[in-house]
Amino acid sequence: MPDAEIPEVARIASDLIRFDTTNFGGGDARGEREAAEYVGAYLESLGLEPEYYEPIPRRTNVTARVKGRNPDKPALVLHGHLDVVPAIADDWSVDPFAGEIRDGLLWGRGAVDMKDMDAMILTSVADLLRAGEQPERDLVLAFFADEENGGQEGSQLVVRDRPEWFAGATEAISEVGGYSIPVGDKSAYLLQVGEKALLWVTLVARGRAGHGSRFHTDNAVTRLAEAVARIGRVAWPVELTETTRRLLDGIAEIAGDDSRDPDELAAHTGPAEAFVRSTFRTVTNPTGLTAGYKHNVIPDAASATVDIRVLPGTEDAVLAEVQRIVGEDVEIRMFLRDIGLEIPFEGALVEAMVGALGRHDPGVPVLPYLLGAGTDNKALSTIGIAGYGFAPLKLPADLDFTGMFHGVDERVPVEALVFGQRVLTDLIRTY
Repeated sequence: MPDAEIPEVARIASDLIRFDTTNFGGGDARGEREAAEYVGAYLESLGLEPEYYEPIPRRTNVTARVKGRNPDKPALVLHGHLDVVPAIADDWSVDPFAGEIRDGLLWGRGAVDMKDMDAMILTSVADLLRAGEQPERDLVLAFFADEENGGQEGSQLVVRDRPEWFAGATEAISEVGGYSIPVGDKSAYLLQVGEKALLWVTLVARGRAGHGSRFHTDNAVTRLAEAVARIGRVAWPVELTETTRRLLDGIAEIAGDDSRDPDELAAHTGPAEAFVRSTFRTVTNPTGLTAGYKHNVIPDAASATVDIRVLPGTEDAVLAEVQRIVGEDVEIRMFLRDIGLEIPFEGALVEAMVGALGRHDPGVPVLPYLLGAGTDNKALSTIGIAGYGFAPLKLPADLDFTGMFHGVDERVPVEALVFGQRVLTDLIRTY
């Protein structure tokens, strides 16, 4: 696509992708400083006054407030994160940090999660301010560090140390919602009103060290491997919440399927099926293994990381069941535990988001869903701000959008970014 034809929202997203803000987790990150300074410079170009907070070197957060027409209305937070998960370049068909636009798609790490939404927020605000308009209410724009590590060095520190940034705000919108999915031969938009709780644990198995040539029955690696296989293969039962029941009712109505089996209904959502199914149950995925230091030495300990996502309120019960599954001789160490969220699919902001989508894609239903992962809305909830996932994207039915979160060859249609910018502009102008 010639540079002159690239929409501003795609150009901004491409620029952000070119900042390598890789977050390896556990405090190991390249840092968000340059990306935050780029965002701050853009905000300054709109006449706003950005503020920065860098509680840890290079872990930079930036905010600005946009004055609304009606100061009596509570402020609305629009937030995104600037970090991304690692990308192994050899696995990709493009440079993951080049921000390449090809075949009408923006490619790169962060194109889906979530530099696309960062760009949509910035350009929708620009639409209003350049036209000499104001949003209906005050907007708090916030761009956080460290979301991909649970926000420990980002949003969690910001809400603790800079709560004044969010003065007067009661609601927020951010990523992983507002996008379209196929439902049979039709489509629907998903609006995120809940998030699973996150439990990142480390399993530790111990045994007796020894020579690799010995007959040895007390092997920590064997004990760990058996525990990892059990937890990775467990079939957790379906547990529906109010949100997931409403989602299934909506899918059934759109698809004309009177089945009450959640997995059968999820099958109507095409490439989004696995993403949707994960919202109905606990998920326990082993994600890393550490053991040993030489080929012929049996180590005395071995460990594995497991990513556990559970429905709100089930955390303690799930942990007890995980301990039963892995066995009492395997220790569970908690690395990170946060909260689950679920709020009603109702109210003025929900109506406004549904209405904005309807004006730009008439007749397509909007369904509530519970995100199988988490966002910085969890940190904001601790200071009384109710958060939704609303990054509006009108997507091709055959694009495996949800599969590209943390995946290879992450990409998003440029037309979808333009659509999202227009919907967000409409929302902040009227709500």
